[in-house]
Amino acid sequence: MEKTLNRIHPVSDPEAVYFLQVSWEKDLGSGFGILLTDGECAWTGTVSETEISREAADMEMNREKYVQELKKALILGEESAGKYNFAIS
Repeated sequence: MEKTLNRIHPVSDPEAVYFLQVSWEKDLGSGFGILLTDGECAWTGTVSETEISREAADMEMNREKYVQELKKALILGEESAGKYNFAIS
């Protein structure tokens, strides 16, 4: 299992610091687990391969392109800094 951990500063609260961990088996497109924490509370969830395909279709985006965008937003960290915004609600 592969995992990444990135620090994020949500646009909804720029002074806050959150940590985002993403874990996956084969590749991000086959589904992944996610953990978000602010150091006091933690939230977890999973995203299935079916949900990824459905979201790509809803956005009228090629599935492979959608998975590449997920990778950039969720696991590349500093390489994608400033290109993606996170809002916590």
